[in-house]
Formats: sequence, C-alpha cells, structure tokens
Amino acid sequence: MKKFALLALALTLILPQFATTAEAAEKKIKAGFIYVGPVGDAGWTYAHDEGRKEMETLSFVEPSTYIESVPEGAESARVINGLVRKGHNLVFTTSFGYMDATLDVAKRNKDVVFMHCSGYKAAENVGNYFGRMYEPRYLSGIVAGKMTKTNTLGFVGSFPIPEVLRNINAFTLGAQAVNPKIKVKVVWVSTWFDPPKESEAAQTLINGGADVLLQNTDSTAVLQTAEKNGKYAFGWDSDMSMVAPKAHLASCIVDWSSYYKKAVKDVMDGTWKTERTVWGVKEGQNALVKIA
Repeated sequence: MKKFALLALALTLILPQFATTAEAAEKKIKAGFIYVGPVGDAGWTYAHDEGRKEMETLSFVEPSTYIESVPEGAESARVINGLVRKGHNLVFTTSFGYMDATLDVAKRNKDVVFMHCSGYKAAENVGNYFGRMYEPRYLSGIVAGKMTKTNTLGFVGSFPIPEVLRNINAFTLGAQAVNPKIKVKVVWVSTWFDPPKESEAAQTLINGGADVLLQNTDSTAVLQTAEKNGKYAFGWDSDMSMVAPKAHLASCIVDWSSYYKKAVKDVMDGTWKTERTVWGVKEGQNALVKIA
C-alpha cells in the first residue's frame, strides 16, 4: 500500500508540470490588425501589412487577420470588438483616429493586449508604438532645398494632427537649413487615402509655384502628378521609385517588421508591458531611400 501511496503522490506532483509544459507548448499568438486604408495603397497601410507578413514567419504566431479601410472613430470599435470575439489575443490598431475606440474595447477585454499606432493614450492592456517619421522627412527637406528652382515647396497634408504637423515642420526645417529662402505651401485633403483628391491638391500646389512635393497621404498620386508636370516629389512610407522614376527624388520609408516581431515575442514570453515604443533611423525603422 505504501508503494501505491508513494506512486500516487509522485503522479500528483509530476502531472501538473507536464500539463503546464503542454500548455506553454500550445500557446500561440493570434494577432489582428485594423487598417485605415487598402493594403494596396503603396503607402501607410501597405507598409504595415508588409510588417505583418514578416511577423507571421515566427513559429509561435498563428496566421493573422487584417481588416482594411476601416473608418476612424466610433465605427472602428465594432470592428475591433469583432477581432476580440474571434479569439485574437493581440490587436494592432494602426491609425491615430482609432485611439479612443481601442481604449474603449480594451476596458472590457482585459485578457487581450492592444497596441495603438501613433496615439498617446494608454491603459493596463494598451500600449503605443510609432516611428520617428520626421527624421527622413527632414532629410527629404534637405534634398528638396537643393533641388528647387522656385524656392517654393509643396506639402499635401491629410489631417492637422501632431504626427502630420511634425512632418511638415521637419520637411521645412530641413529645406531651410540649406536654403533660407524656402517657403512651404500646404494643402489639406482631410483624408488618408483618396487618389483623386491627392492629385488635385498636388496640382494646386504646382499651379501655385511649388516644384518639389512631399505628402502625408497614402497613395502614389502626388508623385504621379509631379511627373506629369515635370516636377519632383518623394515617395511615402514605401519605395515608390518605379511609379514615377523621373519625378522621384527619394522615398521616406517605414519598416514595421522588427517592431511587430518584438511585440509578439513580448506577449508570448510574458514580458509585455504598457509603454510607448518609438523607433527611427537608428533602429532601422525609418529611412530615406533612392533605389531607382
């Protein structure tokens, strides 16, 4: 009897350890992404989606889900909730206007980690991440300041929010560092992705004397409009050199892959914590590139 009692005791001690090991082995990250534009925009959403694909190469990451062209504001809460209901334990909301909706959903789902891109509000299960976008924008300003013949640069702006204003200021300061006569004109389009509106804004700037353009919108329309008019422009968020090679001076790119890999690893190994992560040129997240 004593032998059986000892065996029972040993099994009682050992079996929970096997269960814990098995649970750890089965644990996977199921990530969901909310995008403000289409994945084919060649800009902001395209860059996030490329990072998502690279993240999926990690062995502990299940095939992820993305939902594109989600309107900012209250509507986005419904979509975020949908990802939670489908079992996603990590949700990335990738535009400034998703900030309050992300916090609202997170309040009611404390077992899910949420990461909001470009925002400044956080909670116990909500963190923020962004890039130093202004670094390559400053460098593009230096290039533009050297290339302009009219001393007038143009900027197609989406919304007058902090991240966009930083980019306009960085572009202006870079240009004025090499050419104090520079003036920068801005046309606001009140959208992140609307090629006809972006093209119209670019044409307005060109008609107003701007001969080098930059943007904070997500399509290739500004670059293409510059080429049609024999002017210069920059790509945005990804390399756009092939779209309008004669107009293309360089592209201000962002590579999210390293950050997305870090985020899922942190959640996987239990080291994730509420914080704001901001990487830039030094970390390889942002760059000014000229490939073609």
